[in-house]
Amino acid sequence: MSSKSEAAGPVKKPFGKEHRHVPHHSSKAKRWYPAEDATVKRKTRKSVQPAKVRESLKPGAVLILLAGRFRGKRVILLKHLEQGVLLVTGPFKVNGVPLRRVNARYVIATSLNVGLEGLDTKVIDKVSQKGYFTEGKSKDKKGEEAFFKQGEKPQKKEISSTRTEDQKSVDKTLLATIKKESHLFEYLQSSFSLRNGDRPHEMKW
Repeated sequence: MSSKSEAAGPVKKPFGKEHRHVPHHSSKAKRWYPAEDATVKRKTRKSVQPAKVRESLKPGAVLILLAGRFRGKRVILLKHLEQGVLLVTGPFKVNGVPLRRVNARYVIATSLNVGLEGLDTKVIDKVSQKGYFTEGKSKDKKGEEAFFKQGEKPQKKEISSTRTEDQKSVDKTLLATIKKESHLFEYLQSSFSLRNGDRPHEMKW
């Protein structure tokens, strides 16, 4: 007996004086199709690779933010996170920038470095966890409730006490180091901006 693979192959049929190979009925095109297209996951051979870190982006380096709510502010790099994300802080007591994540593409690294000696590694590891910044956030519900709330003033977001304590712990250590250097406090407190005629590509950071 022939196997299923052989039965599904082309069949030899006579056509006049010759013979032709005709596809088997099981391999013919379907006569009907589903009304809705079924989603099929595409197979990708590319594997997620860790992002390459610039040599200038070292923990303790002073960075200039180029995008986001705090663009133009000078911050201190604390740690590298996954997929090219950086953990930075102002500190908050200096320029109002809290512990936050920023994309490495939207920062300029300066030649100035701040020592991170004495920084609590347990706090930094806790802040570096994936669910730290998203904890307590509720997704906006779409529907009648969201429709009737249009035009109302948004409620102020309450910051959890744990995040406040973590910020105070980091600020206390960094402020002790910043105050030892002359004019470093004022440098971090000021915002970066360009004027007419400035050439950023010729500047030494």
